[in-house]
Amino acid sequence: MAGGTVGTQRWAWHRPVAEVGVIGLAALIAFLGARSYAGAWNDGSRLATVECLVDYHTLAIDHSVFVDVPRQPDGPAPYGKDAPGLLEHGTGDKLLIHGHYYSDKSPVPAVLLAGVYQVVQWLTGLRAREHPDRFCYWMNVASAGVAYVLAVWCILRLCVMLQLRLFLGLLVTASFACSTVTLAYERHVNNHIMLLAVVALLLVGLVRLAKEAGAGRPGPARLAAIGTLAGLGYSLDLGAGPVLLACTVTLVAFRCRRASDVLFCALGALPWLALHHVINYLVGGTIKPANAVAEYLQWPGSSFGPENMTGTWNHHSVLDFSLYALGLLLGKRGFLGHNLALFLALPAVLILARRRVAELPEVIWAVLFCGGTWLAYALTSNNSSGACCSVRWFVPFLAPGYYVLALLLRQQASYARPFLVLSGWGAVLGALMWHKGPWMQHMVPWFWQVQGAALLSLLALWYWHRRRLPQPALPEADHRATDARAA
Repeated sequence: MAGGTVGTQRWAWHRPVAEVGVIGLAALIAFLGARSYAGAWNDGSRLATVECLVDYHTLAIDHSVFVDVPRQPDGPAPYGKDAPGLLEHGTGDKLLIHGHYYSDKSPVPAVLLAGVYQVVQWLTGLRAREHPDRFCYWMNVASAGVAYVLAVWCILRLCVMLQLRLFLGLLVTASFACSTVTLAYERHVNNHIMLLAVVALLLVGLVRLAKEAGAGRPGPARLAAIGTLAGLGYSLDLGAGPVLLACTVTLVAFRCRRASDVLFCALGALPWLALHHVINYLVGGTIKPANAVAEYLQWPGSSFGPENMTGTWNHHSVLDFSLYALGLLLGKRGFLGHNLALFLALPAVLILARRRVAELPEVIWAVLFCGGTWLAYALTSNNSSGACCSVRWFVPFLAPGYYVLALLLRQQASYARPFLVLSGWGAVLGALMWHKGPWMQHMVPWFWQVQGAALLSLLALWYWHRRRLPQPALPEADHRATDARAA
């Protein structure tokens, strides 16, 4: 407790400077990292909906600059040199429904981003078809850039709330910001880093809820805010979102033990659930995700069909499923290998459970959310989330993963050295991933070499630690026997 008090006092003195510095550096990375073009079908599809909502007042993307690509040789192109083939054909992430093309992405994020585009258009007169480069840049900043800054700030806030020492708190925040796939995903519009920010904000709310529930009944505003974030997460990703919502409602019920408190949480989530399903039904005439309807993918030239669409079982056997599920975490596309510090989160859960920390319910929430989402995508996909950096579906795992790591370092600071080693090599990967961006077609350059270097560094650290351990003193009789053998 004394160490926690000292850590709190140091944060109290330095926290304003630390928060301003972290937010400023994260914002600088967001502004410098945002690209001025759509790098792949994925963000082109989302941007097409944003453009058409504002400029054509429809969710159909038939006339979008990202679908009906302009042929003016001297005008700015909506796609960059890193996205070959898209200049001629536009985005392929689309659905053909009743003779019109629609984006195959969840609609609510595009509706929110369209509000930003409308404001920018009122202020500057910007139109996507006339200046696609400026349009892409500011939409990237307003979505992925803002989400990156929010997520980094939330990790810092969690470190403060967990009473982590100042140095360790800044180390955890820097590792999250620079040694993970967040650096790559902040460069282009995508739902995954937006969900990461929502999950990070939700974690801050859940940690505060635990303290308020321990001191007395939490306020309805807190519960409604938690429900709102869980509902927004549901609308961002129909694979991870339902798992997030179910885990959150269960945790609220456990912490509060009152039906009325659970009701406040559910009411906060309800508008987002309703908004998603109403829009989805109006477009696709179905309650389930429109991109899970095979017939909507059967348009001329489509690269998707029942054999590779997400949302159905497409594995040949249980063994095939097991290898695929394991490959999502390990291997050349594995999420853990692209976020090296998360390897420590696996033993951290066991250590925290054995010590029965006060935050154990939140740790279980993190395990169930990550494990449930991993299992859901492993069961209903076979394409490892397509051509992207690692597995894009799992980007939101970084917030609960680093929450568990912060708890581990608070409980046992001796893990700071291996965490620093993994974060250092992770920063090398982070820089390489940032350079390539989220929509890379191949493996991260030097991926296996960095993995090997990280492993060798950990072995060297373990050997150095063993050499430094004091040797136990031998009894007098053992000393004489040792001397006799030496003679």
